[in-house]
Amino acid sequence: MVDSVPDSYRVTAEELRQFVERFERLEIEKKDIADQQKEVLAEAKSRGYDTRIMRKIVSLRKRDLEEVAEEEAVLSMYKTALGMN
Repeated sequence: MVDSVPDSYRVTAEELRQFVERFERLEIEKKDIADQQKEVLAEAKSRGYDTRIMRKIVSLRKRDLEEVAEEEAVLSMYKTALGMN
């Protein structure tokens, strides 16, 4: 029954093991990086920085400047309409 599987779908156990192990190593690296990020934020917090705002700034820096400006303009307009300014 295995012989009916096209060659393009066959994998070797060794190749599969290598993919799984690479993925597992990346998971470990991802956890290590997340731990380092927590340490940076803990240090910043201990020096009096607002880490919630720092996270927001990091998020904003990833986005397109025009998109952020448009969002801030709409937010300002809505706040004005609601008497929040």
